[in-house]
Parts: sequence; C-alpha cells; structure tokens
Amino acid sequence: MDIRIFESAEKLDLHAAEWFSELINQKPGAVLGLATGSTPIGIYAKLVEQHRSGKVSFAEVTTYNLDEYVGLTPDNDQSYAYYMNQHLFSHVDIPPGNVHLPDGMALDPAAECARYDALLAEHAADVQLLGLGHNGHIGFNEPDEQLSSGTHVVALKEETRQANARFFSSLDEVPKAAYTMGVGSILKAKQILLVVRGSDKAGIVKEALTGPVTTQVPASLLQLHPNVIVLLDQEAGRLLS
Repeated sequence: MDIRIFESAEKLDLHAAEWFSELINQKPGAVLGLATGSTPIGIYAKLVEQHRSGKVSFAEVTTYNLDEYVGLTPDNDQSYAYYMNQHLFSHVDIPPGNVHLPDGMALDPAAECARYDALLAEHAADVQLLGLGHNGHIGFNEPDEQLSSGTHVVALKEETRQANARFFSSLDEVPKAAYTMGVGSILKAKQILLVVRGSDKAGIVKEALTGPVTTQVPASLLQLHPNVIVLLDQEAGRLLS
C-alpha cells in the first residue's frame, strides 16, 4: 500500500488529477471507477482544467460510478448522476454513452443490480477512485457481519445519512437506501486510489489501513488488494507513523 500525505488540498487535488491524466494519456480507452461526495470535487475541478488546457481527452474513456441513491431521478440536484454532470461529465469530451451509474429509479431493483454487475464484469476498472466514510464504509458498503460482493441495495445507516444531510435541505430528505457496487467489484479494479481528507477521518484512516481486516470496517479489506494508493491531507494522516 502506497500512502502519500500532502500539506494542502491544492497539492493533493493536483497530484490526483495529474495521476488520472497520465493514466488516460497512456491508455486513452481507460475504464475509470468514479466516486462522489465532497472528497473528489477538487480532483474533478483539476481534471476539467487539464482537459480545457489540452492536456487530456476523455473521448475514449468509459466510467462506472460506485453508487446512486434509490428514488432520485438523474435530474434531481442531489442524485449522483447530476453530481457527475455538474462536476465532470458536462465539462469534458466524454461521450454520454460512455458513462454509467446505477438507475436510482429502476422499477426492479434486483434486475438493476444484475444489469450493473453484468456491465462491470465486462469492463474491469483500470482504477477505482474511493472516498472513506466515518464508519469505514467504501461506496455505500456499510459495516456489517458480512458484505455483498456484487451490486446491491443497502439501507443507509443513520450516521451515513447524517453525514450526507449537509447536501440536502434536511435530514428527512436524505434517501434511506442506495445502490452500491459490492466490495468484490471494487476489489477487482486493477488499481485503487483512496482519497481521504480531514482530522475527523484520522481515526478511521488508521483503523482501515493498519487495523485488522474486518467487515465491520469495510475499507480494511483494501489491505487485501495488491495495488492501492492512498492520498491523505495532513489532518487525515495525523495518526499514521
């Protein structure tokens, strides 16, 4: 596991964006597993800048997002489809048919999970971008006695809903369930890029990266992957030696 700690958000975001650009330039048809939330926003902004300056093209890139809320339409400003368009897709030259997310409005959740798993099985991610939840979740794979390997619908824990409530008008508006890639799908990526920020994540960073591997801390399973890069700001990495 390659752990890198940065003295500023600006340097972390630029490093990550340059890393993605180098990957795409080396492999124009790269398959990217993408994440949402507050963590990647600065990285996506830097990627947009690099695209606009002619340093990278997304014309042949294919993307698969980790998750989507159940019950939100793609044009809902809190859906992850909307988020991706706002922060990345609408600003670069990626073909609309090359972007994939679970369908939050699917009438048959089991069929939707099977559809998304079939897509993931056909296109192994060259890299999977991840954030880290306060309780150790990756994607929306919440701590549990056992974890699902494939795409599934998960009931969101109260602490996760509270953490995401800042994006909504009230906690009551935060969906109670979401589609998420399973841990098995995440671990099939050729490389994983885990990005974590903030002092409030320092404890779970240490637990996930150096503690025992357990389904009670889903991110700890990343210790089993042979090619993980971890990008931390100084506050998130303050408990690591």
